[in-house]
Amino acid sequence: MKKQVCSTVFPLLCILLFLSAEAQTCRPIGRIQGENPPPGQCNTENDSDCCKDGKWYTTYKCSPPVSSQTKATLTLNSFEPGGDGGAPSECDNQYHSDDDPVVALSTGWFNHRERCLKYINIHGNGKSVRAKVVDECDSTMGCDSDHDYQPPCRNNIVDASKAVWKALGVPENKGEMDIYWSDTD
Repeated sequence: MKKQVCSTVFPLLCILLFLSAEAQTCRPIGRIQGENPPPGQCNTENDSDCCKDGKWYTTYKCSPPVSSQTKATLTLNSFEPGGDGGAPSECDNQYHSDDDPVVALSTGWFNHRERCLKYINIHGNGKSVRAKVVDECDSTMGCDSDHDYQPPCRNNIVDASKAVWKALGVPENKGEMDIYWSDTD
């Protein structure tokens, strides 16, 4: 009887562990093909990329699981009118000063606006900063006028204002850096 239970329970346990790991995996949903933007239509402020003709870009609806120390890539974004962020912020349809610590999160972390106007803690370079989520860094679409002819965001991006970079003591021209973030209590 003991052998029968072990031989039945062990495979079931393995399947449950596999399904649990699968549920935490974020896979691409597709790809979009880039086209060169019309002249003057892609804002390259803060070293933003513009879509390139014929290049394929991966799209996601998900992001890695959120934890007390979620690993991410910090990028620089302007949330001001005329900045590389493009349109007003998704959460409040407003522009925000780059002197304020604000961020846009990749689509999965933005979570259908669930984090709108809430704060997150960002840890990097031995320092921490509290920033408000005001926008989505769209991982599902890009290369069009709505997205300033920029590619879709990767699924692990915290796109931050200059104030966040300054608070972390990192030069704005660094491009991107590895960070950890968490929801505030």
